[in-house]
Amino acid sequence: MTAARLSIATWNVNSVRRRMDGLRWLAEEVAPDILCLQETKVADGLFPAAEIAALGYPHQAISGMKAYNGVAVLSKRPLHHVEARSWCGRDDARHIHATIDAGDAGEVELHSLYVPAGGDVADPLKNPKFAHKLDFLTELTHWWAARGEGAGRRVMVGDFNIAPLASDVWSHERLRNVVTHTEIEIRHLLALQASARWVDAIRLVHPETEPVFTWWSYRAADWQDANKGRRLDHIWVSPDLVGRVDDVRVFREARDWAPPSDHVPVIMTLKV
Repeated sequence: MTAARLSIATWNVNSVRRRMDGLRWLAEEVAPDILCLQETKVADGLFPAAEIAALGYPHQAISGMKAYNGVAVLSKRPLHHVEARSWCGRDDARHIHATIDAGDAGEVELHSLYVPAGGDVADPLKNPKFAHKLDFLTELTHWWAARGEGAGRRVMVGDFNIAPLASDVWSHERLRNVVTHTEIEIRHLLALQASARWVDAIRLVHPETEPVFTWWSYRAADWQDANKGRRLDHIWVSPDLVGRVDDVRVFREARDWAPPSDHVPVIMTLKV
């Protein structure tokens, strides 16, 4: 008897309406059970809900705004207890979560998260965007710590805008003082991970010594040959789901889709 599977995709689409062809390909060729999107860049009233429902995702939780940010959870399965959350006093559509029924795995709380990029200067005293990024991570860390062990089975995915490991960037030495790979950002991300005992699902499948990238700059016309990537997109699971992680695949080929996002989809499969 073949074990049942639940597949969860995360993708920073950098405008959902521009990426409909890519979403259609994913829905038809890969057919993940759940699509978690970031940077949808559209107000809720203009979200392409009908078109996405026609792709097989009628259950939708969205939190968007005009031209910036925006997150979504799109599902083949019913979504319950949907909640959009705001951090640092800003209603800027960066976090939404919902609960799904995952078969014998029970209810799973699923979070789609878009962490602020942080600008270009890695100094919170000189760069308000970088200070906001650190404050965002700190508030989120405190929230998870306050929820404690009773938070249940959970998955948090999205564009975290931090590449924590040396193997998550094309050059640790060249990027160690560049936003997304600085020591202070990595400390904040590790504190967030510890707050709810999160486990990095990508690294359950791909060893920490193996380079894994999910983002390549738009500025690199020869992105594939240069391969100057970073792993900014993450999938974290609660400890009680670790044994159910069956596979994690990075869809590197999506970087060549037209028009491309600078991020590519990452899909985790759970045994349920």
